[in-house]
Amino acid sequence: MQGSLPPEAQEKLEELQGLQQTAQQVATQKQTAESSLQEAKTALDELENIDEDATMYREVGELFVQTTYEEAKENLSDKVDTLEIRVETLTKQEERVEGQFEELQQELQQMLGGGAMGGAGGAAQ
Repeated sequence: MQGSLPPEAQEKLEELQGLQQTAQQVATQKQTAESSLQEAKTALDELENIDEDATMYREVGELFVQTTYEEAKENLSDKVDTLEIRVETLTKQEERVEGQFEELQQELQQMLGGGAMGGAGGAAQ
């Protein structure tokens, strides 16, 4: 079907496919960041149940290095803050890409005469 599309429609379709790939990449990054955020929050919560005098270690590459309770708490708090900002940024990016996708999809539908994209539009998502 793509061979029979006008050049402008073909260009919009390719742009639509590019946005779809971008949306998938952003969703994957967001899912990874949300998972890391949940792990960091869980670790921070667990830290509250640990005696401040306990011997603690943090992972540095493939090594475990001794750390203090305060350093561990500060590092985890910083990590949570950073990941919350990352998730928020990715959420906004995801919304922006979805908006661009919908707008472009509508343009393509109009270009092809309205209902002609009905079946193909569902397949492009």
